[in-house]
Amino acid sequence: MSEDGRPDPATEAFVAHRNLLFTVAYELLGSAADAEDVLQETWLRWADVDLDTVRDQRAYLVRITTRQALNRMRTLDRRKESYVGPWLPEPLLTAPDVAEDVELADNVSMAMLLVLETLAPTERAVFVLREVFDLGYDEIAEAVDKSPAAVRQIAHRARAHVAARRPRDVVSPADMRNVLDAFQRAIETGDLQSLVDILAPDVVALADGGGVKQAVPRPVVGADKVARLFGVGLKMVGDELSVEPVQVNGCPALLMRLGGEIDSVVAVRIEDGLVTGLYTVRNPEKLSRVECETALSR
Repeated sequence: MSEDGRPDPATEAFVAHRNLLFTVAYELLGSAADAEDVLQETWLRWADVDLDTVRDQRAYLVRITTRQALNRMRTLDRRKESYVGPWLPEPLLTAPDVAEDVELADNVSMAMLLVLETLAPTERAVFVLREVFDLGYDEIAEAVDKSPAAVRQIAHRARAHVAARRPRDVVSPADMRNVLDAFQRAIETGDLQSLVDILAPDVVALADGGGVKQAVPRPVVGADKVARLFGVGLKMVGDELSVEPVQVNGCPALLMRLGGEIDSVVAVRIEDGLVTGLYTVRNPEKLSRVECETALSR
């Protein structure tokens, strides 16, 4: 704190870019808890920097954050190896402004984060910094300790990899909401046929209970099997289940409560008007960010 009561320049710069830095770390890790740890490590390093030597504070902070996130990825990868059942990203309740930035919403969606999981750590960092945050190749090269030429090659490879796996078209929030409204009605009425009608024939359902909550241990594939799975679950919970539409990771999703307590978040991947991916997060450790909004920016 300076003598006039204002924060010192390092603190001011960090606070000004904090939402951006959190978004970078979260995009790289898929975990809000780990992203917060990365921001703490970033601040400790930033506080020791001589600001007179920094030409671009945003780029410098993003570089520190990226390096710390890459280090954290190794720890996260070890945790995933021993994780019980499918691992899904930690869902975030987000404000309407995230959905309004269509490109940001698409890139932080649960479906896209799962695509990013298929990239190697450096590929993921290069893709995110270039495609989401529009950093120059020279800046990215400093962040990942590669030459600009190598970064260009990595970016080209990562773009091709992601393009082959991401949804072909960006689904409008209205179209996604229409599908989720139909999904919600099917759950509330128990009409499994109407649920089958909005599921793609090869839909894949993943559920993350983290070994703490009951969840299917492997992916369930096929509209009939997925509908039956939800049918069995609905019979078990009866009238205790309530469903609330929310904005999660910039996209419409459903928040499930059992007996008034948060039980799970359901997000979807939609292609050609049908649900091709159904992602249910039940692990309580991953549901702490679905009651209060998390600010994301780029």
